[in-house]
Amino acid sequence: MANKNNLKVERAPFEYNGKSYFDYFICGNIRGTDVKIKVGPPDKKDKGGYTVLDIVFGGGSEADFVVEPFEFKNAEGKTVSGERFLVRTVDKETGEVYECAIKPVNTSDKNMLAMLMR
Repeated sequence: MANKNNLKVERAPFEYNGKSYFDYFICGNIRGTDVKIKVGPPDKKDKGGYTVLDIVFGGGSEADFVVEPFEFKNAEGKTVSGERFLVRTVDKETGEVYECAIKPVNTSDKNMLAMLMR
């Protein structure tokens, strides 16, 4: 498992219809341009994914961005490989690891993340 360039996932609160929510993002600089890459749960329909993110962050505003390679054989026997993205924290008192999968929210976020990770 690798932590590409020691990137961090940050979160910041925002208000919508009188309720508080969090935006999750990775900040960086690509060719002199500051970027803010939005990330979220892998399944946009699964609103519980944001609850999992809240648990992983545990009240903090920053967590590690982890890139984990994967490889498997599909039904036709072809090897499929790639990388999955995780957000991870470690409880300072117990040493317990909390993590969940994330992905870029939009196509532009995916493109910027690929450039940032080079």
